Amino acid sequence: MITDALLQLSAAQPVTATAVSTNTIDLGVNRDVGAGEDIYATFGVDVSAAAAGAATVAFEVITAPDAALATPTVLVSSGDIPVADLAAGRAPISLPIPQSALTNLPVGQRYLGVRYVVTTGPLTAGSFTANITDSEVSVGKHYASGFNVA
Repeated sequence: MITDALLQLSAAQPVTATAVSTNTIDLGVNRDVGAGEDIYATFGVDVSAAAAGAATVAFEVITAPDAALATPTVLVSSGDIPVADLAAGRAPISLPIPQSALTNLPVGQRYLGVRYVVTTGPLTAGSFTANITDSEVSVGKHYASGFNVA
């Protein structure tokens, strides 16, 4: 998996309650994200999720008319994942983004991002990285980047 800054939606983003990604992709700026190819949202766990109770986290790919992703439309969701299964370095979670979901967006859905939905929370720890990729990454471990490209 090769990633770049324009396709990274979260970089070790701390999450304790439901939150949207710190970055978005502006679909209205001469972009045709994933045209003709399957694309995936890939989530890595940077800091193990923890909670006082039996919290879960669902990873969602969303679109919205605003960059703050305030009124999102959910394209795809992982479903609830227990915090016990969200240990740092675990195999990445890959969600396929159907081409039909991107080509048939409701009018005005200009921004693409992700949302972390915490239920029975809050979390007391946890951070996640999310990227849009052109390949499914379901094996191996996720390691934090150790370099920057200027």
